[in-house]
Amino acid sequence: MRRVLSEQSRTRGTACTPDTLSDALLVASELTTNAMLHGGGVTDFDVEVVGQNLYLSVSDRERRRPVMLDPVDRHGRRRCSGRGWPIVCRLSRSVLVSDLPAGGKRVTAVIPLCGDSPVGGAPAPGRQHRNRT
Repeated sequence: MRRVLSEQSRTRGTACTPDTLSDALLVASELTTNAMLHGGGVTDFDVEVVGQNLYLSVSDRERRRPVMLDPVDRHGRRRCSGRGWPIVCRLSRSVLVSDLPAGGKRVTAVIPLCGDSPVGGAPAPGRQHRNRT
């Protein structure tokens, strides 16, 4: 992913910040970890830069969609897991979960590359989080 972003920055003449790269790497890590832990493994991984956005897609074998969990369980104890999906949603301009024809799902996170971060203030224009239950 570092290579893709570096090449795109050089080609387009726009420098992406270290924070942008860190956000993209963290989202990639969380999506692939979720696919391995909850989705039966990663079946496809795709990175594409379109305009000023990075489209990061991870596919797995499970049709169940990611869910937002409360940070505490029904007994009031803090959960040891369940932080990945909120991180993905927070760092992404939009997140789309789609069913795959042969089974499984694809999760696509759209990450703003330069100067339009959704973190730390009002959401970026058009920011959507779809299919969270």
